[in-house]
Amino acid sequence: MKTNLKASHRTRVIAVIVVTLVMLLVIWTIIAKRDGSTAAVRGSGSSSARGMAGMAGMTATSNGTVELSADQIRQFGVTFGTAEIRQLVAETRTTGVVTLDETRIAQVSPKIGGFIERLYVNATGQPVSRGQPLLELYSADLLAAQQELLLSGQLQRDMGRSSVPGVPGGSIDLVAASRRRLQLLDISSAQIDEVLRTGRVRRTLTLYAPVSGIVTEKKALQGQAITAGEALFTIADLSGVWIDVQLREADAAAVRVGTGADIQVAGLPQRTLTGTVAYVYPTLDSMSRAIRARVSVANPGGALKPGMYATVRLTTPSQSVLSVPSTAVLQTGERNVVFMDMGKGALMPMDVRIGRVTGEYTEILSGLNAGARIVTSAQFLLDSESNLGEVMKSMLGQGGASAQGATGGGDMGGMPMPAPVNPKR
Repeated sequence: MKTNLKASHRTRVIAVIVVTLVMLLVIWTIIAKRDGSTAAVRGSGSSSARGMAGMAGMTATSNGTVELSADQIRQFGVTFGTAEIRQLVAETRTTGVVTLDETRIAQVSPKIGGFIERLYVNATGQPVSRGQPLLELYSADLLAAQQELLLSGQLQRDMGRSSVPGVPGGSIDLVAASRRRLQLLDISSAQIDEVLRTGRVRRTLTLYAPVSGIVTEKKALQGQAITAGEALFTIADLSGVWIDVQLREADAAAVRVGTGADIQVAGLPQRTLTGTVAYVYPTLDSMSRAIRARVSVANPGGALKPGMYATVRLTTPSQSVLSVPSTAVLQTGERNVVFMDMGKGALMPMDVRIGRVTGEYTEILSGLNAGARIVTSAQFLLDSESNLGEVMKSMLGQGGASAQGATGGGDMGGMPMPAPVNPKR
């Protein structure tokens, strides 16, 4: 009996010793793995830092400055420019349609009613010259006005020969009053003189073209009865035309009256016409969100035809401002960065505030001074290296904190851990 008890006690002691050894082995393994991971984090950080410093042969400092040797500058194609005071020229490209110059359009409307007995201009599109006959008009009112003119001339001659006391001789010009009446009805002076010279009334009188141009509208027919004020012809002078252009809201502020315009049309290849903005409409089209402008163009040869489509480049010079080449500005969405040459191959990223962008140059409102030497190419490569330096510095800092936390037993810094609770037996 005693022998069995001793054997049982010995078995329990051996089991406790084995369990204790196994627990010690497990604890040692966990500590060894934790120390190995900490060393790996530190080694990885150092390796990453070394890799960052050697990326593409560049060196990035903690403030984002990228350092390059002269050979690296040539290898990466880095070019430089200067921030200078320049006169910016705002350039806007748009399209337009050639239209008639409304100030060069004339309408032929007789001031008296009658009948068209003969039509000289009988086709739309026919060119006419100022003073060219358009039609011959028969009108009872014109016949009466001619008879009045002849009577006035006869009466004036009789009064000039009168010797009656109290009657003025030739002091009243009756012919001038009758002549003036016919002139107000658009009858030419040559026709009036002919009536006075011949002493005969003409059946028809001729109406002439008031301007030179092209007949764009014809409503007159031979034999037609017309009334006073009825529009018979519309004549447009094509020696000058307008181009109606559409401007975006963003471009409208850069265009004003007097802005120069270079015009190209498909029908005139390799030929550029010039004009100026004559008017900018004060309203905006709510559907297209565009603002209309009117470009006045000389058209002596009639090369521009109403209805043609045109490509228009508008250029407006502005005041002199601090500017840099547009290729020097790296726009990241939230920031506008320019790399400034600090000397000895050091290129520092500078945050700048930009203003107007006019093609080749960009206005700098703040962040640079005149005369600064800046990078104008390879900015994306420099920016990636600069940002990588800041990111790796941050990662190394986080890695060191993580290693310290692991060494400290895995507790999260600043967080109190509850005391272990012993289970009741």
